[in-house]
Amino acid sequence: MSLLRVLGRPMLASMFLAGGMNSVRDPKQVADAAEPVVQPVTERIPALPDRTEQVVRLSGAVQVVAGLMLATGRMPRPAALAIAATLVPTTLAGHRFWEAEDPEERAQQRIHFFKNLSMLGGLLIAADDTGARPSVVWRGTHAARGVRRDAALVRRSVRATARPAAAAGRVRAKLPA
Repeated sequence: MSLLRVLGRPMLASMFLAGGMNSVRDPKQVADAAEPVVQPVTERIPALPDRTEQVVRLSGAVQVVAGLMLATGRMPRPAALAIAATLVPTTLAGHRFWEAEDPEERAQQRIHFFKNLSMLGGLLIAADDTGARPSVVWRGTHAARGVRRDAALVRRSVRATARPAAAAGRVRAKLPA
């Protein structure tokens, strides 16, 4: 693993570890801001808890667990995707700059919105990072190509040996017994 990955993954995960811990410990702190985003989501996804505080706590727990996985390099691609999935509603709930009336607050919320958008981009890059190893799709395609090549070789060798054997059989059949 490269030094950049060893240093970069924990750096990227640090914000989600801190924010996730805050959401797990004190979900009331952000529940009011999350309400406009959480309610429509919980109506569409029945598996989620009904109370906004529980959804905030669940989102924080996902961020903590996935943040630890990303920071330690354990299944970093799914961990980055899990964090990205929690970051979208978090950003939409917490940084609604388009609703702010005060110009200073609007500017601050816009900065935080684009900061989260930047982190989302980093998470998507991390989710696509194979660590210099071929992806599962590439390995599967490469293996399938090898199997097709081997099958074609077997088919050619069977045809090549079958023709002389058939000719020998025809000659033998014509010989007197």
